[in-house]
Amino acid sequence: MPKDGSELSPNSSGVTLDGLGIPMWLTLELTYRCPLHCPWCSNPLDFDKYKNELSTEEWKKVLVDGRKMGALQLGFTGGEPMLRDDLEELVAEADSLGYYTNLITSGVGLTPKRLQALKDAGLKQIQLSVQSSDRELTHKLVGVDIFDQKMEAAKNIKAQGFPMVLNVPVCKQNISQTRELLELAEELGVEFIEFANVQYYNWALLNREEFLPTREALEAAEDVVKEYRDRLGNDMQIYFVIPDYFADRPKACMNGWGAIHLTIAPDGAALPCQEARVIKGLEFPNVREHSLDWIWNSSPVFNAYRGNDWMKEPCNSCDEKEDDHGGCRCQAFLLTGDAANTDPVCSKSPLHRVVESCVSNSTCEYRVEKPLVFRRKGAITTEFLES
Repeated sequence: MPKDGSELSPNSSGVTLDGLGIPMWLTLELTYRCPLHCPWCSNPLDFDKYKNELSTEEWKKVLVDGRKMGALQLGFTGGEPMLRDDLEELVAEADSLGYYTNLITSGVGLTPKRLQALKDAGLKQIQLSVQSSDRELTHKLVGVDIFDQKMEAAKNIKAQGFPMVLNVPVCKQNISQTRELLELAEELGVEFIEFANVQYYNWALLNREEFLPTREALEAAEDVVKEYRDRLGNDMQIYFVIPDYFADRPKACMNGWGAIHLTIAPDGAALPCQEARVIKGLEFPNVREHSLDWIWNSSPVFNAYRGNDWMKEPCNSCDEKEDDHGGCRCQAFLLTGDAANTDPVCSKSPLHRVVESCVSNSTCEYRVEKPLVFRRKGAITTEFLES
């Protein structure tokens, strides 16, 4: 289920869970292949080099091992998971093991026939990405004329009786459509809509100056969200997750590194979060070579930022460190060059000016606009990837 959204108030980062030392949430990135070219994609910049996807039987072993360890919630994602012909088989296996299964999809390939097959297999919930309330902007943002297909998929999902999350990656280009998107969600009859302001890793980081909205735009969107929350009550749950850059404390980032969340990438690499590959110098164990139990409990990378011993000042002596665990390790690395630094989103960080500068540069009305860098093979040079 989606996490409770945070408002613009400080340190409002949503639900906190004690994982009791087990990977409660398991995310399976079945493939990095995708027909869309979203310029905020969370997949690695060199996504096209990961061609050796786990087989059906290898994924099934991951499912069995994860359940033995106590994993409860399972997300099938990608890329586009519908491109895997064995998706229904994997859903059926997960359901038989007792997982709560969630499909995270663009809607491409989600035909009525496959929807019925997924329901028969035991799929519990579907999260559908929607980038805009209109066809033109959707095409502009994802590089494919896909709006009508998404709307058809949404109607078919509801016709099959699935609980549905409408996920909106919010950026400067679509934040003014908040009201129209809520109207669309209400018309479709969805149970949940999540306005997930773009978080700046991988492809989104390349496009940060073009995507980061102003604080005024965020506040206006939140006013609309509050209006709909007051009117709809529990009829539709509305989540609004702001980009970290506008807070003065970082989010708790998966409730801490290696605390409750485990991602398996298409090639079998095990990651503490979907973005962890951005941290250079870490070696991620592979489920083809190690047991999931060893990976979670004993591998160096999963223990690298657990607890507090790794923390530098000001985190080490901060009385708030148990609240946010020093923030996001990936963000700390990308913005400061050291994953052990305090997340610079925090106003206590000596490098907080880095975030302030990013906001200032991105939201300056005199800034020269740049073309978006879309998620496509060859969009990034080899020299850039190695830098």
